[in-house]
Amino acid sequence: MLVRIVKLTFKKENIASFEAIFENNKKKIRQADGCTFLELLQSEEENNIFFTYSHWNSATDLENYKNSEFFKNVWLKTKQLFEDKPEAWSLIKKETIN
Repeated sequence: MLVRIVKLTFKKENIASFEAIFENNKKKIRQADGCTFLELLQSEEENNIFFTYSHWNSATDLENYKNSEFFKNVWLKTKQLFEDKPEAWSLIKKETIN
């Protein structure tokens, strides 16, 4: 399994616009082939910083999603709202302790 974490920093005046984009597209993102989990997190200290946290069956599934027309359209709208360059990490899940 692959865990994808993306840090998104928005201009403060664009927070509501981003939240609307996410709200309108979250089900389609979660239903993408290979996506098994999706979460949106917001920084407690700086409310214009968000993280998406998602689980993917494989790197291929994530790449297929990133190359889809759906993702390209959502990303085109989202990237116009940024204050800072997004950062992303793809991680291999090693262990979960409950």
